[in-house]
Amino acid sequence: MFKKLDFLFFGWIVNFFYPEYYRPKYGYQRYYILVFHYLIPQKLFRLNPKVKWPVHYTSKVLAPNNITKGILCDPGDNLNNYIQANNGIIFGSNIELGPGVNIISSNHKNDNLREHTKGKPITIGNNVWIGGNSTILPEVSIGNNVVIGANSLVNKDIPSNSVAVGNPCVVIKQKENYAEDLSKIIFNKKVPAKFLEFLQSRV
Repeated sequence: MFKKLDFLFFGWIVNFFYPEYYRPKYGYQRYYILVFHYLIPQKLFRLNPKVKWPVHYTSKVLAPNNITKGILCDPGDNLNNYIQANNGIIFGSNIELGPGVNIISSNHKNDNLREHTKGKPITIGNNVWIGGNSTILPEVSIGNNVVIGANSLVNKDIPSNSVAVGNPCVVIKQKENYAEDLSKIIFNKKVPAKFLEFLQSRV
């Protein structure tokens, strides 16, 4: 009953202010928490105000217009995330970031610290877990179905179906196929057609 009342009173507010927020309707994050811990700091106190999904008030998302993302993915929704997308970041679907994760798409120039280097965007595939306090450096590509261990420094590409850890991050073993049946999820709102194929697959 509480879950339904929570959605009734606060769910419509969350769906209105976060057009790119697609999560299970019940059982993921309580809507009143999203309103008071995320939406109010973002919209009222202007912490990450331009981001179209929930960002925790302790996290920072820079250049959100350069971010594309799928569903079940809200970069910056955990504690102390730093997402810098000057050169672009392409997130797939079903991605979780642990607390303290940094994703940095461009560095400062060595000869002018007020300017950033140019380069290709960071890409992160589907069904990816990035452990706490890890850092993803510019131009890196992470494949589908990957786990990055906590405290890792990812400075080169990581292939699909891998578990990778360390500083620098290296693959330590193959990862089993992703097993969760995402097609059974009842979402907080209608999912765009472009994501339906992903929900039916396990890639």
